[in-house]
Amino acid sequence: MRIDYRAEIKRLKEKLDVTVVAHYYQRDEVFEMADVTGDSLELARRCKADKNPWVVFAGVGFMGQSVKVIAPQKRVLMPKIACCAMARMIDGSSFEESVAYLVKHGIAKEHILPITYINSDASVKAKVGKMGGMVCTSSNAYKIIEKGLESGKKILFVPDRCLGQNFAHSMGLKSCVIGVGECDPKEADVICFNGFCSVHQLFTVEDVAFYRNKYPGIKIAVHPECDTSVVKIADFVGSTSQLITYVNALDPEQKVAVGTEYNLVHRMREKNTYVLSSTKPECPTMNETTLEDLYVTLKSIEDGNPINEIVVDPHTIKYANLALERMLAIK
Repeated sequence: MRIDYRAEIKRLKEKLDVTVVAHYYQRDEVFEMADVTGDSLELARRCKADKNPWVVFAGVGFMGQSVKVIAPQKRVLMPKIACCAMARMIDGSSFEESVAYLVKHGIAKEHILPITYINSDASVKAKVGKMGGMVCTSSNAYKIIEKGLESGKKILFVPDRCLGQNFAHSMGLKSCVIGVGECDPKEADVICFNGFCSVHQLFTVEDVAFYRNKYPGIKIAVHPECDTSVVKIADFVGSTSQLITYVNALDPEQKVAVGTEYNLVHRMREKNTYVLSSTKPECPTMNETTLEDLYVTLKSIEDGNPINEIVVDPHTIKYANLALERMLAIK
């Protein structure tokens, strides 16, 4: 007998003490079944405040980890423990190597303040927390870096070089990328790890020129994970939620090309909204989760045999939580 996944998911949500959470980049059918939706910062805050003991998180692995770190008493399951490619670019050892690079170039470890993008493994967040550092998202990176600079220390920003460089440039700061060109940490305010988002790297200066030539007066709105060359010539730069707010506030007749993940752009407006790419910028790992996966995960709670549970060891939770709480404390 064929299962009506939507009906079963609704039944299970009504029966169980569970909150279904979905990131903006999830495919439509999964996104529509969620109780809580948003970007990384919004989801972190709302999951912490949520009262249900169970969370089923449709997203990528580091997001489920973050909920477990902030609220270790919760049982956190994921329909698919998909891995963010950017998060895989850095682990604990490569973080330590980055710190060693700065020390080798004349910066004492106690004069380094690490900031990690939320798109990182809990083990990296823990190392950052242990060094007195913080987590940031694309929504609050400006505030976090600004706060970090008050310490008078050098900022080590991991893992996204684009996010780090774009915010440094917007603040009039000097930045460099470890392993790219001549990166002298003593001459830079923000020293970036050489990581990136493969989806946001799809957007190019040529794409911007194409849309501006085809539609005179069009607005270009991009995510700060895009390359610095694209960000510098955009009309608006913002996080997922900030892009939504910007596009929704435009005159309905105003054309806009958006440089971020396809599923989000597809849901923005019915007309005059374009994806800033000649190819479909779809995050493969965010799109792994299906309605069937969501149903099976919820059913496993009902059956008393939960699957895909996120487990983080107490030591990692302790220090990763410090880094996350320092972020959440900055309004």
